[in-house]
Amino acid sequence: MRKHLFLPLVLLASVAASPAGNPQFEGADPHAMFIGNELWVFPTGGPGGSWAADRFGAFSTRDLKNWRPRGELIRRDQIGWIKDDGAPEHFLWAPGVATRNGKYYLYFSVGPQNPTPSRIGVAVADRPEGPYRDSGRPLVTGGQGFEAIDPMVFNDARSGKSYLYAGGSAGSKLRVWELKPDMVTIAREVPVANPPQFTEGAFLHERGGTYYLSYSHGRFNGPSYSVHYATAPSPVGPWKYRGAILTSDATHKGPGHHSFVKAPNGQWLIVYHRWENPQGAEPYRGERQVAVDRVRYARDGRILPIRMTDGAAAPTLAAR
Repeated sequence: MRKHLFLPLVLLASVAASPAGNPQFEGADPHAMFIGNELWVFPTGGPGGSWAADRFGAFSTRDLKNWRPRGELIRRDQIGWIKDDGAPEHFLWAPGVATRNGKYYLYFSVGPQNPTPSRIGVAVADRPEGPYRDSGRPLVTGGQGFEAIDPMVFNDARSGKSYLYAGGSAGSKLRVWELKPDMVTIAREVPVANPPQFTEGAFLHERGGTYYLSYSHGRFNGPSYSVHYATAPSPVGPWKYRGAILTSDATHKGPGHHSFVKAPNGQWLIVYHRWENPQGAEPYRGERQVAVDRVRYARDGRILPIRMTDGAAAPTLAAR
C-alpha cells in the first residue's frame, strides 16, 4: 500500500454490527489466515475511533457475517527503535502475520520512505491477538531505490524454510529473504527476478505443488490497482507470469493488497480491499473496504478471473 493516504478505521461497534456479506468492514491491506475454524484479518489501522496510523488491530469471524474485534496488537510507542532514523514522523501499515514454534510473528512497515528510508519490523506474541513484543531492531531497511514495505512471510512445508517477501511502490522492486528459525533474523537474501507488472503487496501460497506469487499492480488510489500473479516450482521462482485475476469493474475500483486462504471447508478465498463506487476521477478519497470473494482454479492450475460480489452473494464459511 502507498503510505500517503491514512484513513480512519471503522468503530468497533460498527464492525460488529455491519450487514452480512461484502464489503465486510472499512480497512486496507488485509492479511488473512485461518486459526482453527476462524478467519482472522490483520489490516492496516487499529481498532476504535480515529486512527492516526500508530497501531495495529485484528478482527475474526466464524461465518463471514459477524466480526469480532480482537483488540490492540501493538502501538507505535512500543517500538523502541522507531525514532532512531531521526525522521519527523512515522506511520505503521501493511502488517503480515506468520506462526511457527507455537508463536505468532507480526511483520510491519514503518514509513514514510522520505526523508529517511522505510523499514520493516517484527514483533512476537504467544497468541494471535497479542500482546506483541517488538524484536528490538528493524529487520529490513530500505534505500538505494528499494522501498521496504508490505512484508509477507511464507512457511514452506516442503523445505521447512521461511521466506520474507517485501518491497514495492518506489522502484516497484520485490526482494526475498530466507529467515532463520527464530523468525526475527535474516539468514540470507535470495536473488529473484522482478515479476512482470509488480508494484507492491506480494503474497505467496502453494496448491498442488505449484507456488503462486500474487501481487498488486497500479496506483493504489485509482482504477488501475489490480491483482496479478505468476507461478513457480519453488517459493523463490523462477516466475512464469500468468496475468491479471482481479480488476476494477463498474462499481468496485482498485481491488488489491490481498491474501489467499484455504477455508476448513476446502474452498479457497481471497481477502482484499477495494473502493466502493468512488465518486470523481482518481486519486480516490475516503475509506477503502475489506472484501472476501471465492477463488476458482482451472484443471491445469490456473487461477480463473475473480468476480467481486456484494451482500449475500459473498461467500460464507458454512460446511460443504
